[in-house]
Order: sequence, then C-alpha cells, then structure tokens
Amino acid sequence: MNAVPKMHFETSPAAGLSKPVVSCRDVWKVFGHRPTVERILDDLRAGRIDGERARRDHGCVVAVNGASFDVYPSEVFCIMGLSGSGKSTLIRHVNRLIEATSGDILIDERSINALDARALRDLRARRIGMVFQNVALLPHRTVEENTRLPLELRGETEAAADAAVRRALAIVGLSGWEDRFPRELSGGMQQRVGLARALAADADILLMDEPFSALDPLIRKQLQDEFRRLVKTLGKTALFITHDLDEAIRIGDRIAIMRDGRIVQTGTPAEIVLAPVNDYVAQFVEGISPVHFVDAQRIMVSPARYAIDTPMGWPVAGRDTRLDRLIELQTESGSPIAIVEGATVVGAVGAREILLAMRGRGERQKETCA
Repeated sequence: MNAVPKMHFETSPAAGLSKPVVSCRDVWKVFGHRPTVERILDDLRAGRIDGERARRDHGCVVAVNGASFDVYPSEVFCIMGLSGSGKSTLIRHVNRLIEATSGDILIDERSINALDARALRDLRARRIGMVFQNVALLPHRTVEENTRLPLELRGETEAAADAAVRRALAIVGLSGWEDRFPRELSGGMQQRVGLARALAADADILLMDEPFSALDPLIRKQLQDEFRRLVKTLGKTALFITHDLDEAIRIGDRIAIMRDGRIVQTGTPAEIVLAPVNDYVAQFVEGISPVHFVDAQRIMVSPARYAIDTPMGWPVAGRDTRLDRLIELQTESGSPIAIVEGATVVGAVGAREILLAMRGRGERQKETCA
C-alpha cells in the first residue's frame, strides 16, 4: 500500500454542536423472495443466522446489515470497502434509488421513507446530486447541455439555468469547453462535467460512487484535492464511496469501513489508522505510516520520566506537534522533547515514545501527564 499523502485532517463536528444532514438508522437490505426475506429478517437481526446461511438455506443476499451513521454539514464522509462489501448499495438508499428492507434514512432529521413520488423527485432534483464512476454523459449533448440537464428536468427558466451552468463549469475549470462533446474530453474532464452537473443543480448533498477510480493516478489525485476543496469552499456535504484507503484518507473527514454489508468501524483517518478495531481493519492500514497522524498529545508521558521541570535548552514542542516533526527535533538534539502549553511543561516525548509510535502504538502511554 502506498504511503499516505501529507495532509491536514479536520475533526468532524461533534454531534452536540451541529445536527446531522444525513442519518442512516439501522438500515438493512436483503435481496430475495419477499415473504422469505420478511420471515428471516428477525433471525438476521438477532444473529441467529448470518449472511452465508441466509444465502445457502433461504436464497437471500444480505447486502446491507444494520448500517447506522450520521453525516454532518460540510463533512466528507467516506464509505470504504472491498468489492461486494455493500458500500454502493448503501449509498443508493440515501436518495432511495434502492428501498430499504428495514431501517430509516433521515435528511435534516426527516425520514425520506414516507415521501411520495413527487416529493422524492423534488428531493433528488434539488437537494441531492450523485456522481457515478461511469459519469453517464449523454453523447449527443455538449458539455453545456449535459450540465444543464437537471435544471431542465426541474423546469428552471433559461436565464437561471444559463447562470447556474456558467457558474458550475467555472468552478470545475471547464469554462471555454461548453460546446465540446463527451468524446472530445479526457476521462478526468468527463468526471468534471459530472461534478458540474451536480453543482449546477445546487445540491447541498453530494453522493459520489467511486467517481475517480477509473482515472490515471495523477489525474485522480488532482481531482481528489479539487473535490475536497470544493466541498469545503461551497459548504457541501458529501458521501464518498471508495475501495481505496489512500483515497479515503486523502479526502475524508471520517471513514466508515464495511465488510459483508456491515459497518465494522467508523472514525477519523487517524482513528482508523492508529486504533483499528479488529484484524480486518488492521490489514487495511498496515502499510500506512503513523507519522502523519500521531501528535505529541497522543504519545507524551509524564515530564517526571525525563526529569523535565523547565525546558532549559531542551527542544520544545506543542501538544499538536506531529510525529514527523518530533522525530526531527529528537534526532537533531539527541534529547527528549519538552511538550509545553504556554509556559508550563505538560509532558515529554523521548526516543522510546517515538519508537513505540513508529511500531504502531499510537495510543497514549499509561503514565499520567502533568
């Protein structure tokens, strides 16, 4: 696995500070003969049968298994898993392209399960934009016409549509390409048109189903960075599906890892990398270096361990100093590092703590810091 890019990761909003834009509540999707699905659902929920037995004995496929999560304003929430893990099925519940067998999806704390056909069309047209791996541009329509499509479908005036299309194409860097056809565009440019189409509709929730996975690595990284910048700049909320942990770490505020239809861990990139909940997650993150996630706060020990009362010429760092910088300070000085807050020494990091962190023990040591 490639080394994780050097990037800054924001902490997602706390539930107490803002209300979720999207909530998934114990969602199940079981494919099969409806009476059979209804009969075995309670057994699946109670764990009396598993997905393999449901398939073998009852001919049912458990695609999503009790999934729950919240996504907050301006957050990029990545859902990651291998092929067949249920991630693409799950995201299609958010705009009800797939109906849940059981459970609920909330948009701004309102259930979408009870929406009638008209209200559902309005939700999809005005609130939610979706971009697929196959961006599905209409080959006989130009860039401008493809971008305009959702506005036409919801009956916007020509003047309003013109302004929205110009703005969206400028945002994704396609001004001047309005009259080109999809066949004249590179794969990366076609994905930009797909994103422009979602932005032109002014959707505040973006569903992205592996939109960059078929692109060359360099173009892919450029679009990842641009996508994250756009989400933050425009105040959008995004659910991003990927099978690539590097991609999830690069753009995600939080990551949910799926296996066999179940979400097995949800957390920030640092939490996923430094504290995997089981061997399955640990296998995903084993090639990711901790140096971009561990900070002094996480690994510092009591100053008494190194008899530090005042810095007295020792290297000094703050609680949020990352491991890569701590390594530089320790290597240059050969001394432990005093971790300070204002004029107070609150902890210490020495070679032992750095080595333990490099071995993957990013959790704080048991010693109590002053």
